[in-house]
Amino acid sequence: MKTLRDPDCLLTEGLAAIRAQFKVPPGFSPELEAAAGEAARRRPDSHRDCTGRNFVTLDPATSTDLDQAFTIERSGADMVLHYAIADVGWFVRPGEPLDLEARTRGTTCYLPDGKASLYPRALSERAASLLPDGDRAAVVFTVRIDPDGNARLQGVERWLIRSRAKLAYETARDDELPDGFAEIARRIALAEERRGAARVDPPEQEVSRDADGHFTLQLRPQVLAERRNATLSLATNLAVAEALWQAGTGLFRVMAGPGDKAILRLRGTAKAFGLDWPDSLPLAEFEKRLDPASPRESAFLMAARRGGNGASYVPFMPGERPWHAAMAASYCHVTAPLRRLADRHVIAAALAVANGLPVPDESQAAFAELPRIMARAEARDGQVDRAVVDLAEAAILAGREGERFSAVVTDLGEAGARVQLCDLPVVARVTAHGALPGDPVTLRLIRAEPARREIAFERIA
Repeated sequence: MKTLRDPDCLLTEGLAAIRAQFKVPPGFSPELEAAAGEAARRRPDSHRDCTGRNFVTLDPATSTDLDQAFTIERSGADMVLHYAIADVGWFVRPGEPLDLEARTRGTTCYLPDGKASLYPRALSERAASLLPDGDRAAVVFTVRIDPDGNARLQGVERWLIRSRAKLAYETARDDELPDGFAEIARRIALAEERRGAARVDPPEQEVSRDADGHFTLQLRPQVLAERRNATLSLATNLAVAEALWQAGTGLFRVMAGPGDKAILRLRGTAKAFGLDWPDSLPLAEFEKRLDPASPRESAFLMAARRGGNGASYVPFMPGERPWHAAMAASYCHVTAPLRRLADRHVIAAALAVANGLPVPDESQAAFAELPRIMARAEARDGQVDRAVVDLAEAAILAGREGERFSAVVTDLGEAGARVQLCDLPVVARVTAHGALPGDPVTLRLIRAEPARREIAFERIA
């Protein structure tokens, strides 16, 4: 971790430049703010009153755009998850100005000094957010999870809920969470293992700002509560995907696995790191043996993520089974409608299918358009994330030209060796002829220019 004090406003100015370069949407027009205020006053009068149930939310401590709340019941040997998702479709209607604006944005774009939301705050952080300050409209997915971790969609309904607590990943205690939370996570993990899923989340570089206005760059692994919480979304998304595919409709998330060439390169990486990867063991199984807290094993997981193919969206196609290699299953997105446009339309389809109704025409039509819209938004978000990290790395190193740094080679590519500095959360490219993944190297910093978001090293040993 490294805290960046920014007396010269290098990051402040740099973040503004990133917003301009990548056309991050600004705030909303007065007309859209007024439309959001009017939409927020729509009374949820088609929702079943379930405010007596003990729902909670679990998110980063500072989050206020809360898509999900949950409660858990036991039914014989099964666990029943009631997963409440913000009912954005109740407030945002197809063809209205808020819907048209959301189509231009696609996603909420996050930066360390603020976010460009998909919807105005009157909805995303107030009326539609599942905050624990009153009754909230939600679409509740009831998912039955058997002892083997198989998830089946049992029902989808509009409920009026009331969250009992806003829990945070970093501080939530077991006694604050619904009974069965850890058990559901264990079951779903077992089902993933049987399927051969390769859903691994290595630490990532992250830039954030604290209460004092200081920026922090760190390699942040997921905490246990965060990993367990992700299994609830996973189980729901898998169950909904299966139901929609069986019904012949929907929008799916697909991803191909690493090709033979990438696997061969990763085996070389593992050997260089001193990791024992038996020839007969698939990549997915090998990844599960690794510890993200170990620098070398974490570096391998990062290399494996880069070696895979990116995910994308596809509509239902007759005769074609949509497949997500990392999940080893058909998969869709329904659990983050405040932050992803696609989820709202998939939720509408799930509501219809689960209740024996035709899928709304506007959602069927949207499934053909959304892959393009979401691809554009995700490309922007990826570019912004990388630019923010580049800026923070340059700011950390500014003024340290000529200094030596110890590093480890994590990967090789056409642009040179990728290295991780040993004492700072900085990843860079450097010319390192003859070096292999896992090799220690000594570098000298040649240049660090925050204004251009550039750093350059030379290898000296």
